[in-house]
Amino acid sequence: MPHLKDVAPQLAQQAIELPSWAFGNSGTRFKVFGSAGTARDPFEKIADAAQVHRYTGLAPVVALHIPWDTVESFADLRKHAEDLGVQLGTVNSNTFQDDDYKLGALTHTDATIRRKAIDHHLECIDVMDATGSRDLKIWLAEGSNYPGQADLRGRQDRLAESLATIYERIGENQRLVLEYKFFEPAFYHTDVPDWGTSYAQVSALGERAVVCLDTGHHAPGTNIEFIVMQLLRLGKLGSFDFNSRFYADDDLIVGAADPFQLFRILFEVVRGGGYGNPDVAFMLDQCHNIEQKIPGQIRSVLNVQEMTARALLVDTEALTAAQESGDVLGANAIFMDAFYTDVRPGLAEWRESRGLPADPMKAYAASGYQQQIETDRVGGAQASWGA
Repeated sequence: MPHLKDVAPQLAQQAIELPSWAFGNSGTRFKVFGSAGTARDPFEKIADAAQVHRYTGLAPVVALHIPWDTVESFADLRKHAEDLGVQLGTVNSNTFQDDDYKLGALTHTDATIRRKAIDHHLECIDVMDATGSRDLKIWLAEGSNYPGQADLRGRQDRLAESLATIYERIGENQRLVLEYKFFEPAFYHTDVPDWGTSYAQVSALGERAVVCLDTGHHAPGTNIEFIVMQLLRLGKLGSFDFNSRFYADDDLIVGAADPFQLFRILFEVVRGGGYGNPDVAFMLDQCHNIEQKIPGQIRSVLNVQEMTARALLVDTEALTAAQESGDVLGANAIFMDAFYTDVRPGLAEWRESRGLPADPMKAYAASGYQQQIETDRVGGAQASWGA
């Protein structure tokens, strides 16, 4: 099996995009909890995200959510990010918090409402033009709750028409990224419930339309790494939204529920040529309901790095030989040896060699930044769902 030092150059290729909304307040269907020091505007969100990159060296990009991150000047927000050592990344649209979208947005039977939803996405592309962002990510909270409530075929047809209109506005160096989710908030059917539907829709659009895979958007027991393999094989895996789930779309810290699943996913990413590939974006999509937000993001980033390191340690030559000879247990042992390798001491040394703290969690806690923002950010409205 390779040693961590052997894969150190590959570790340097890793870049993870942070979600701006992770630095605002969030919660459940029942309550959004406030917490001391929470960012009050997009500028403070970016400042907090920059702390994650400062201590890990792994998070140089921050995704935006529109209209939550709307500002008077996106040029100023872009400069603010660059001054802090990070860049603005994916622009996420929002068609799930307006009363007009109660029965659908891009799929609505009312052409006026569909046009409103399309125009929102065109505005998001304008934001991309101002921020230098490449990807427009679309997640649709659209579907129905009861059999017979909606025309399933008609909704797919209208979705295809709406997406085509949006895609026409995408620039030559930009992409449309379509996310899927098997249920919630719709319970009977969701308009983009699985990778196949997303793949079918983006394939009809063109080369600059790809699929986003959110690790929390699958039914229990789903073999997510198989989906990863297939989308990489088809050249349509555009990005990940990494998080962890126990039951529904929990949006918990990456690897919290099933570290082995995260390892298996990242092995397929490496095997399929998705690692270090600029066409496959590593992003987080999380909500820190009860834990502190900046340490929560640091923990997630480190968890992704740790499982990536283990995936890189798989002895692929030995594994292939075992697979081709039909050595079932031997192949499994090679795979598991890499998973059980404790890479944490080696990663600590790797960080120090790059001028980063060996333990980013401890370094952030000792920095005083958390105490400072809790003191300074008194007054005003904290950023939250919808703001």
